[in-house]
Amino acid sequence: MTDLPSLIAETAYRAMVSRLRKEVLKGRIPRHVAVIMDGNRRWAREMGLNKKDGYSRGFETFMNLVDWSKNLGIKYLTAFALSTENLHRRKEELEIIFSVIRWALSRVEKDRPWERGIRLNVIGKLELLPQDIRERINRVVELSSGAREMVVTAAIAYGGRMEIIEAIRRIASDVKRGVLEPEEIDENLFSRYLMTHELPDPDLILRTSGEERISNFLLWQSAYSELFFTDVYWPNFSELDFLRAIRAYQLRERRFGR
Repeated sequence: MTDLPSLIAETAYRAMVSRLRKEVLKGRIPRHVAVIMDGNRRWAREMGLNKKDGYSRGFETFMNLVDWSKNLGIKYLTAFALSTENLHRRKEELEIIFSVIRWALSRVEKDRPWERGIRLNVIGKLELLPQDIRERINRVVELSSGAREMVVTAAIAYGGRMEIIEAIRRIASDVKRGVLEPEEIDENLFSRYLMTHELPDPDLILRTSGEERISNFLLWQSAYSELFFTDVYWPNFSELDFLRAIRAYQLRERRFGR
């Protein structure tokens, strides 16, 4: 027998999503959205589940986000999946995280998002990851290399400070080798040495779980990004939550420091 209250609630929810989506599509769609997916462990704890369940549910939410973004015409989506700081967690928790990453990469290979025009990109210090994960990452990146409609980037073993230091080292090396003059260094050149050199700066950065900080994510690139914070834990983040974030972005006046 159908649960009538649940059916009514679901119908009302879908109506709200449909109405808000129509409003959003009339406005300015961000070209690049970046997401700090926070709250997986707290969600699992409050639900009486283990950490692996939290991370797995978080990945499902991310896959949904890719579809929601593509349906709005967003061309670039970047997600903070694993920070360099996360790599200092206890060995047993890292093994859980790595097992979920392996499962997620297998899911991606099975789902074949590149057949829907989605190119996959990964940034970070990948040499810090287990070799088999690096090989799987390289495989899905290569398989999707011909897709042109949307770029989805996962920041894994990534930190904004680390990225900036690595860029400085490469610039210093090029100056030392005589292939670059110090006078040539400006913001545009520096950006070309970053891991995100193929991506535009994010228009909108959103973070879930109630934390209101960017936690070493895209430090250089976020200089003029709009920020949106929500109390919702990442596994519970819904299409309605996403549309509300985009609508909030549309109602702001971007001044780019002026």
